[in-house]
Amino acid sequence: MPSISAGDTAFILVSAALVLLMTPALGLFYAGMVRNKNVLGTIMQSLIMISVISLEWIYLGYSMSFGPDVSGIIGDLSWFGLKGVGVAPSETYATTIPQIVFMIYQCMFAVITPALITGAFAERMRFGPFLIFSLLWALIVYNPVCHWVWGSGGWLSERGVLDFAGGLVVHLTSGAAALAAAIVVGPRRGFRKENFMPHNLPMTLLGAGLLWFGWFGFNGGSALAANGIAGTAFVSTHLAGMSGMAMWTLVEWMHRGKPTTLGAASGAIAGLATVTPAAGFVGPNSAVIIGLLAGICCYLAVTAKTSLGYDDSLDVVGIHGLGGIIGTFCLGIFASKAVNPSGADGLLAGNPAFLGTQVLGIVVVGIYAFVASWILLKIMNAVVGLKMSEEAEMAGLDVSEHSETAYNL
Repeated sequence: MPSISAGDTAFILVSAALVLLMTPALGLFYAGMVRNKNVLGTIMQSLIMISVISLEWIYLGYSMSFGPDVSGIIGDLSWFGLKGVGVAPSETYATTIPQIVFMIYQCMFAVITPALITGAFAERMRFGPFLIFSLLWALIVYNPVCHWVWGSGGWLSERGVLDFAGGLVVHLTSGAAALAAAIVVGPRRGFRKENFMPHNLPMTLLGAGLLWFGWFGFNGGSALAANGIAGTAFVSTHLAGMSGMAMWTLVEWMHRGKPTTLGAASGAIAGLATVTPAAGFVGPNSAVIIGLLAGICCYLAVTAKTSLGYDDSLDVVGIHGLGGIIGTFCLGIFASKAVNPSGADGLLAGNPAFLGTQVLGIVVVGIYAFVASWILLKIMNAVVGLKMSEEAEMAGLDVSEHSETAYNL
């Protein structure tokens, strides 16, 4: 049995705490962009995932995602309730830290992923159905995809698909589900007629800053050891975030005549999300290019959403969904074993087959996450109803769903 490294263990514990911070930070990021009658309801949709998904994870999710493989599709339930998961290292995953530390680190990824989806139906989904959807979605979409890509014996992993920190598992699954949710739930009342102005951009900027800070644990910690790969991922994360911000700001300035703080924050998040699958497999210059591509492509996608006819309230599809696709595709181009010997060489290193492998991962995960989410949402909408009534939506989430108000002015 491999020995435990105190340094690696401390690093992953801190990284887990950083990733946990990202969920309330996401709540702030989203809440600043909604109207003031929906700010608490929006934060609550992120915050409550810490409870709901953590419970699901310790009893079912961890075993389904990382447990002993069943035909490459799912892990069995032999680790139900964390049976046998303790302070001894796993023989398969992160062999220099206690398995329970690896478990809790991965738990934080599972928590934030359904929270990301909430931006697509912000200001209009009922709280009860939202909780049921999030729990079922974790079981039906997140856990299987996590096993396919990251689990020992997962069929996409066996085919050579790489995803360093969640471009497929986190961002593409949530982006595809967000598109399905925007379609099934339908638009906010007044869509294309009213101007849904953000009520508190400083709150959004604070959330963006905390997300950026947490992303170092999200990507850097995915090396699962305090080593050079963690350093590479840390640097790539920052470089892609800053270049995404710069490109979005520049394009918006040229397109609209003035740069905005919301645009700068959105560009940073786009760059951070897009580099996520590639962070530990590419060099600094590749990370900058990935961030620049994220800034311009995600800006164009967000600008086009209204003309495409779906109300993705807070741009989950255009930033996280598209970012996951671009980052995974770019990994197929820029990956280099000179950066990470346990990775792969990409197109530019003379291996075009790896790009095809990454495209396979994009197609499979994107289609599965969208179709499964759409079916789940359609069934729930028919059985319990997802959207708030017109009166409740006019009153806002805070009053109608939680009997609270954010601002007593």
